[in-house]
Amino acid sequence: MNKISKEKIHYDSSDIQVLEGLEAVRKRPGMYIGSTGSRGLHHLVWEIVDNAVDEALAGYCDDIEIIIEKDNSITIKDDGRGIPIGIQSQTGKPAVETIFMILHAGGKFGGSGYKVSGGLHGVGASVVNALSSFLDVKIYQDGKIYHQRFENGGINVSELKEIGECDKARSGTTITFKPEPKIFTETIEFDYNILKNRIRELAFLNKGLRFILVDERQEAKKEIFLYQGGIKEYIELLNKNKNIIHDNIVYFEGVDNDIILEVALQYNSSYVNNSYSFVNNINTYEGGTHDEGVKRALSRVINNYARNNGYIKENEENFTGEDVREGLTMIISLKHPNPQFEGQTKTKLGNVEVRKIADNVFAKGLEKFLLENPDEAKKIIEKIILASRARLAAKKARELTRRKNALEISSLPGKLADCSSKDASISEIYIVEGDSAGGSAKQGRDSKTQAILPLRGKILNVEKARLDKIFVNNEIRSMITAFGTGIGDEFDISKLRYHKIIIMTDADVDGAHIRALMLTFFYRFMRPLIEKGFVYIAQPPLYRITQNKKHYYAYSDIQKEQHLNTLEKNNKIEIQRYKGLGEMDADQLWETTMNIEKRTLLKVTIEDVMQADQVFNTLMGAEIEPRREFIEQNAKYVQNLDV
Repeated sequence: MNKISKEKIHYDSSDIQVLEGLEAVRKRPGMYIGSTGSRGLHHLVWEIVDNAVDEALAGYCDDIEIIIEKDNSITIKDDGRGIPIGIQSQTGKPAVETIFMILHAGGKFGGSGYKVSGGLHGVGASVVNALSSFLDVKIYQDGKIYHQRFENGGINVSELKEIGECDKARSGTTITFKPEPKIFTETIEFDYNILKNRIRELAFLNKGLRFILVDERQEAKKEIFLYQGGIKEYIELLNKNKNIIHDNIVYFEGVDNDIILEVALQYNSSYVNNSYSFVNNINTYEGGTHDEGVKRALSRVINNYARNNGYIKENEENFTGEDVREGLTMIISLKHPNPQFEGQTKTKLGNVEVRKIADNVFAKGLEKFLLENPDEAKKIIEKIILASRARLAAKKARELTRRKNALEISSLPGKLADCSSKDASISEIYIVEGDSAGGSAKQGRDSKTQAILPLRGKILNVEKARLDKIFVNNEIRSMITAFGTGIGDEFDISKLRYHKIIIMTDADVDGAHIRALMLTFFYRFMRPLIEKGFVYIAQPPLYRITQNKKHYYAYSDIQKEQHLNTLEKNNKIEIQRYKGLGEMDADQLWETTMNIEKRTLLKVTIEDVMQADQVFNTLMGAEIEPRREFIEQNAKYVQNLDV
């Protein structure tokens, strides 16, 4: 190995930095909460709420209240046992102080405090303290109220002391904290809807546990979430705007070796599968052994029932997993004393013993339901038979999308102009609305790294179509072939040919509709493209303002007005309103929308998968009334509307 001659830099033991206590958290907050943006900000709330939920899982808490205070601090109250106030033997300090000032200190690291605990990291209270400008804690125990306060990232400014009396029957903990603005520089404003969605989810996953959400910043803003039916009621919500196949929701709960499994499911007439799994209230996006066990049992039990009742003939093949999951909405919720997570995001369960337990518990429950409800079982099987026939038709159509060699690109109906680079990490593809804009984009692009795929008109609405219909749609087929990943069960993101898929449409209603159709397709059949951050939306300008042969591009009405206010009005000003990308020549399109040094792209992300599912179904599904209600409720947020 060749050594490069460099100036010698001093490096010895004095350069090794040891960060003590909570200093490490403030130095590298992203290591503990993921980011210092909105996601990390709200993660602070979940760390404290998770502790309160753990009290409920242990059987000691019935109510949890979350209050957004007027100064944007957060108060979380629970009626659990209250944090222990005695001296912790290892530190010689009160347990309260130990929990809030020492990392990895708490009741979840052994002992008998909790059989099951949620949260991914188990360092919650101390991390929240470290990243707050102040944190106040009050504890109610044995008729007394105790208080302690920390400021400036965990500095103890008042020792734990008794400050009053309360009803002897009252117990619990109240914590108030305010995020440190020097750390959360992007925003310290809590988003009510983000809090609401997660709190509602926790209420569904923990039946009988009441959550109260209050926003003191808005008058009389208060909601209560309490679901005695638990995940059964969650299924009702998810299928609210869908045409259900059978009335009764399939639900069962089983316990094996202190592992509790709950499953609820219901079929609807759609062509997509919406299955979600949780472990100790954590959304296991990547699945895991609990998910595998349930889905394995689902296919086996359905096929056995279908054969035993004559729906599958002796010489016919079994239904596939894809068949039995079409139109399925399912929630899997596992409570495990010692979950072992794997995967980069720690959201995939790895406990081997769970696969068999989940399989057994689910199989018994589903077999019982099918035998006791023959009419509903018939409706489910008939739905699966139709899915199986469509799969066989799609198998033939699928062959048309498979790209055997690079020469086939030239014959694609989408008229792909590929880039010369074969390095996916620097390659990007623009999905462009119309041949006119496609022509300008092809002329103005950087042909080394930028590919152009013009689409003719609006693509198929996949929310209302089966896979066999999707495969024969020319525009969708050309996208599948160009991306190289395949689709559905054959999807392989490692074969993706472009690490930026950029949707570039007109800034009008039709353009917005085309974006919605494409995003629906990506979400339903190529979701990892969005989850891995490969999908973007181009931001073409709305206006071109010219004065004295100098041009300025405005991307909104606000930008246009701001720029006009900076110009001298006595000189002639020309304002061009772009009605479509086709009105731009190649140079203008490059300068405003495609030049990587100047352009603005919006990355498409999914903050909440279930909420995204509901939005796509509402906007693109068959039911008209929910769509009308959604548009009426959200029309006030729409700007720059062309009619």
